[in-house]
Amino acid sequence: MNAPHPLLRAWPLDPRDDLPLALWDAAGIEAATGGQASHAFQASGVEMDSRDVRPGDLFVALRGEAMDGHKFIASAFAKGAVAAITDRPVDFPHVLTGDTAKALHALAQAARSRSKAVRIAVTGSVGKTGVKEAIFAALDRSSRGAAHRSVRSYNNHVGVPLSLARMPARSRFGVFEMGMNHAGEIAPLGDHVRPHVAVITTIAPAHIENLGSMEAIADEKAQIFTGLAAGGTAVIPADSEYSQRLIGHARALGVNILTFGRSEDADVRLLDAIAGNNGGSIVTAELGPRAGGRRLCYSIAEPGEHWVANSLAVMASVQAAGGDLASAGLALAEMGGLQGRGARSQITAAGGKALLIDESYNANPASMRATLRAIGQTPALRRIAVLGSMKELGDFGPRFHMQLAEPLIEAKIDHAILVGDEMRDLAAELGRRSAQSLGFKPGFAHCAGPAEAIAALEQFGLTHGDAVLVKGSNSVGLGRLVSHFTKEPG
Repeated sequence: MNAPHPLLRAWPLDPRDDLPLALWDAAGIEAATGGQASHAFQASGVEMDSRDVRPGDLFVALRGEAMDGHKFIASAFAKGAVAAITDRPVDFPHVLTGDTAKALHALAQAARSRSKAVRIAVTGSVGKTGVKEAIFAALDRSSRGAAHRSVRSYNNHVGVPLSLARMPARSRFGVFEMGMNHAGEIAPLGDHVRPHVAVITTIAPAHIENLGSMEAIADEKAQIFTGLAAGGTAVIPADSEYSQRLIGHARALGVNILTFGRSEDADVRLLDAIAGNNGGSIVTAELGPRAGGRRLCYSIAEPGEHWVANSLAVMASVQAAGGDLASAGLALAEMGGLQGRGARSQITAAGGKALLIDESYNANPASMRATLRAIGQTPALRRIAVLGSMKELGDFGPRFHMQLAEPLIEAKIDHAILVGDEMRDLAAELGRRSAQSLGFKPGFAHCAGPAEAIAALEQFGLTHGDAVLVKGSNSVGLGRLVSHFTKEPG
């Protein structure tokens, strides 16, 4: 028999090669949860919603206040589930546990413990999903597909452990999003992930109704640092008026700190940003000594000044995680908008096509201003804004809605369709300004909900060259309007 080629003999050994290819098998789930498996099986995924089950998934039958996942076990298996985690015997392959929620948490802990992946956690009032996706794209490129991330907005007390449980043992990086509505929610999520890098994108008045003040929002977001692994790094927005408050939290925990922004003392500092040919930006940034000490020039496909700031957070995070900055630059140049968070579609309009910008998933005062600035910089014959109510602002709501009049006017919005009860305050403010203004004044209409907004936009009539921004809190339901005009089911 011929001897193997020398280069084949020199193929590098990787300890990860000894890890199983399957995401989970029955024995691994038994060991993690203390449960008892009815059959031997291997699973390629983990799912808690029977509607989203794919062939090969492990279905976790969670019980909530209003719903019991055990009722949907048959549906999950009909869609291809190979086994379920249950708290009672069922007529399907399963792992029997005392509490399925605790079993999911145990599975998440086991996934974290068995993997050598560098874990990055992302939170913030604005931009956390986009930044999470960009960090993942950068690390997935440099690791050749060995990065993992939380999908959708799985960022709460169920979504985070589910995302961890889905992390393959062979992952080199894991990127996890963390959200909150009330005080005390971030720290447990950080304890689940125990990240090596914890990122705060920005501090803005999202959920201020529940938190009470901007300072309280900053303090709650800073709880992400409490879960940092030894030697971990806190990535902090230097331009935020709460940056020193966040830095104080990080210093009290003794973790490393990297800041990003336009500020002179930012570790990842913006030097210049100019408009790119594709509607995005070309950015020059300087990395200080704590961030590697180099200068970068890269392109961003996503339009808007907020994405310039987001890109600095991405570069700081990739540097802290030991990733490749060149791959991060390429990832930012290729990223497209996410559904509900900046996706751009060409839709049918009289005489040709109009641009629809889908920001329908969420909204708060800071993100509203950022996206209005972005559409104001978008070339268009006319600019139309369909704006839904911003929720969870409490007593601050009327003032924050009224204050959108100025950015609407600055963006040269020709017509605004305002949707939801809270938007009455903006409608009233625009009415007052229209009566007093001698300069530019946008037309506007107020609608109760998405169906009325669809009719109002159809009545207004889209023509070739129009740009339409759709943005509002998810509960307003403006995704229906987006689906209607893009002709996508939704």
